[in-house]
Amino acid sequence: MTEARPNIFPALRYTDGPAAVAFLQAMLGFVPRMVMSDAEGAIAHAEMTFGPGLIMLASATPADPANPWGTAAMGLYVRVEDIEAHHARALAAGADIVMPLQDTPYGSREYSLRDPGGHLWSFGTYDPLAAEPAGAG
Repeated sequence: MTEARPNIFPALRYTDGPAAVAFLQAMLGFVPRMVMSDAEGAIAHAEMTFGPGLIMLASATPADPANPWGTAAMGLYVRVEDIEAHHARALAAGADIVMPLQDTPYGSREYSLRDPGGHLWSFGTYDPLAAEPAGAG
């Protein structure tokens, strides 16, 4: 029997993204799959694997009302096949949508919501396990 690929990925934000990548690698055994830094050396986006699992992380960014992920310590990203139907279902159920359904520069279509406990969830078409890793190191 073939194992199903994960479609739920923890998304973490760190004050010092590069230090977090180094810690996760050296201390916990995570393997960098993709690490993309911005012009200031902060982590714009990183993906690290541990066995079949994958986490995504970035450096925290200044508060931007249009992007609740900038300062969130942690949330979840869920890859869904039919993002339009998923978004419509969430809207119909009265979800607290904090980022509208939109196309991203990295080719995903996604939106974010806050659950009743205040946790951030992002749903979209990006599949980190299907993407070719780039910028690993």
